[in-house]
Amino acid sequence: MVRIELAAALVSAWAVWLTTRRRPWCWPVGLVSVLVYAWVFVHAKLYSDALLQLAFALLIGYGWWRWLQHMGGDGRVEVAALPRRQAVAHLAIGGLGALALGAFMHYRTDAALPWLDAALTAFSLVAQWWQAKRHVASWWLWIAVDVIYVGEYVYKHLLITSVLYAGFVLLAVLGLRAWRRVAKTAAPHQPGTAY
Repeated sequence: MVRIELAAALVSAWAVWLTTRRRPWCWPVGLVSVLVYAWVFVHAKLYSDALLQLAFALLIGYGWWRWLQHMGGDGRVEVAALPRRQAVAHLAIGGLGALALGAFMHYRTDAALPWLDAALTAFSLVAQWWQAKRHVASWWLWIAVDVIYVGEYVYKHLLITSVLYAGFVLLAVLGLRAWRRVAKTAAPHQPGTAY
């Protein structure tokens, strides 16, 4: 099990690194990692995380298609602004999704951390959606979610995965800085948008 978790962690780190570089190959590499991690999380009874990996698999297909439609001349995806109203609406949907999934996992399964796992799952989906839409704000949300994931995985004795998510926090900071630089040079900041 540890070897499988380690392999999934290495492939995941590679996928996130490619994402920070705005390279479309992040998507197929990410697909491999989420499929392996779905199995790891089922074994750990983190069912919301396992479902999240399957949802990620669907969003990966969408993100890859979307990014290929918005490639710059340098072979990297172009970033896009996120309207504040849309950001607030997506976060509200994430909150409602967290409550619904948490209630289901709490009352209907033997999930180890039903409420926390559900909240992280819901907001990870929001972050992944924003990533597919090329929004810099996705990195802010990834930083917040990944910091909490580190604690969850330490608690569940998924130490390789907790180290991976600590690395994800660092990669998200790098991605945020790199994507913000691109956003600032691409277009002036417009009122009512977030990057």
